[in-house]
Amino acid sequence: MSPVPATFDAFLALRVLLERGVRFVVIGGVAGRAWGSPSLTNDLDICYDRAPDNCESLARALKGLNATLRGAPPGLPFLLDAKSLRMGDSFTFETSAGALDCLGTPSGTNGYADLMKSATHVELADDVRVAIASIDDLLRMKRAAGRPKDLIEVEILSALKEEREKMPEVE
Repeated sequence: MSPVPATFDAFLALRVLLERGVRFVVIGGVAGRAWGSPSLTNDLDICYDRAPDNCESLARALKGLNATLRGAPPGLPFLLDAKSLRMGDSFTFETSAGALDCLGTPSGTNGYADLMKSATHVELADDVRVAIASIDDLLRMKRAAGRPKDLIEVEILSALKEEREKMPEVE
């Protein structure tokens, strides 16, 4: 019998990341939803700053979320610390908040600093204000990943971008 997956709670994960001072940009489905995509997601994807101090903060946040490697064989030795995060780039975790993917250099990007150039800060909940990737950056990542589900989301995000460009500027 397979274990019951954790309930997905993006806000819980985001709160813990923010409380631990992690520098990150929200990417993937949660960012798409923030821009108006109707697509549902069952995980939180972030691009994290790979600087040593931030990897320390991320490791503390992941420990606070009881993170374990998702899809890894049982008993696989993995030390969740800043050094491991620096030695790798992309990690998929199962946490007490659900699935959390931490990407240092998402497909089609040069990482955190690249995405922060055009990120937008949004309040997703009363106490959750985060940077989300721009629609253009989401499109760039989805196209580079090239999976069928990403290509479907390219169509949705392209339509959202087109609609937003038609909207009058708010002063």
